[in-house]
Amino acid sequence: MHGTEAPSLWVQRWSHLAKPQSQVLDLACGAGRHMKYFQSLGHLCTGIDRSAEALAEASSYGKVIEADIEGGPWPLSGQTFDVVVVTHYLWRPLMPRILECLAPEGLFIYETFALGHEKFGKPSRPDFLLKPGELLQTCAHLHVIAYEDGYWDQPAKCIQRIVAAQKVNDLPHPFWLSSR
Repeated sequence: MHGTEAPSLWVQRWSHLAKPQSQVLDLACGAGRHMKYFQSLGHLCTGIDRSAEALAEASSYGKVIEADIEGGPWPLSGQTFDVVVVTHYLWRPLMPRILECLAPEGLFIYETFALGHEKFGKPSRPDFLLKPGELLQTCAHLHVIAYEDGYWDQPAKCIQRIVAAQKVNDLPHPFWLSSR
């Protein structure tokens, strides 16, 4: 079942930037691997997925919402989160809605497959693979903290990853001044 594997190393690497007791949204959470991880760090988690079976597992780590976010109404209108995590999921029409979920000073951690990955397995359709630089363009209005785009081995994959934050008074967020 999706979401039972270990948390993404990218998510783990940047999770220290979350403010204490953050409200965390895990979009397309599956069984809640990132919810479990963030809960273990003292954060409050909400997960969204369309699989009731997966959400039964994820519900151990926080609030869950069963929703078809691609075909149904957006279930989070007006809600914001301190951290929004998305891994191995891409539905371009939702990107503006996803980014609207970021609270002021909110942190966005995103990782998914990129063009070139079709050589190694699924997903292989271009609709589900990021184009070169696409995440940078999508997050242009945010303060980009870290970005990677390329090939990784073990297992072989092509991915893009970004960590970005809402700007504070049009200035980059001073995460490096944090006591964390």
